[in-house]
Amino acid sequence: MEAFRAEVGSSGPVCIRGGGTRWSLGGDVGAEVRVVHAPSGIDSHDPAEMTVTVWAGTTLTALAETLAEKRQEVGLDGPPGSTVGGSLAVGWNSIRRRRTGTARDALLQAECVGSDGQIFKAGGPTVKNASGYELCRLLVGSLGTLALTGRVILRTRPMPESSLWLRGSMTPTEVERSCYRPSSILWDGDHSHVCLEGYGVDVEQEASDLVEHGMTEVDGPPNLPPDRHRWSGELPKGAVLDVAIGVVHCNGSGAVPEVDPTVKVIAGRLKANFDPKGRLNPGRDPYMVSE
Repeated sequence: MEAFRAEVGSSGPVCIRGGGTRWSLGGDVGAEVRVVHAPSGIDSHDPAEMTVTVWAGTTLTALAETLAEKRQEVGLDGPPGSTVGGSLAVGWNSIRRRRTGTARDALLQAECVGSDGQIFKAGGPTVKNASGYELCRLLVGSLGTLALTGRVILRTRPMPESSLWLRGSMTPTEVERSCYRPSSILWDGDHSHVCLEGYGVDVEQEASDLVEHGMTEVDGPPNLPPDRHRWSGELPKGAVLDVAIGVVHCNGSGAVPEVDPTVKVIAGRLKANFDPKGRLNPGRDPYMVSE
């Protein structure tokens, strides 16, 4: 962590880059800004405590492979090449949010470098943290504008015994009536994609019920467009709606969502406290990243 702290330093504009899979989100940092990279690697995995300690530069693929050995996973998602730190900074939730929880749920503790170049920790190392507002959750979705994350402790979850996707012309409402808490329902305006997960016998029974209504098993979810915006009641051509969380996957992020002025004032105060000189990821605006 000391090497990462030294690389970030205590002066001059600086930004952190992970896999670069969503580098354009939130605005341009500018060519004059120094770029740093978080270390990668998995420090430890405690299956019994359902936690994993991992460096922010680790890819989600590498993390998933390690956790799968113990039949566990984390509630982070992103395109191929995405890193743990990048996924937390963007804060987008998995299409399987109903099962895995939100990206904020996954983060237990973050070890970061602040704008003053000093290391600090936010959150706690156990699942059973004290209730109340957890500082580390502010970092999720902040696009690195509050602190630069070097190492994190994540909450893990058991992988489902069985998992399958089905596709058909049933509407999301009809799907909801036919099965109990599917992990995901995606709607493209004509067809639903449904993810069923859980114990094998339960998944098999629910799948057979959906098949009777014309659904067919497929290899996985549809190819999702790269951008997202909040559901406004209309589904653009080629877009896919994540029914559970009201997010539209589309080409083009659409209009910047409106934010309550009071929320902006509070966020501005937080930013001023965390980064008074505005040196961390300058030019990035978390409000431009809708989720």
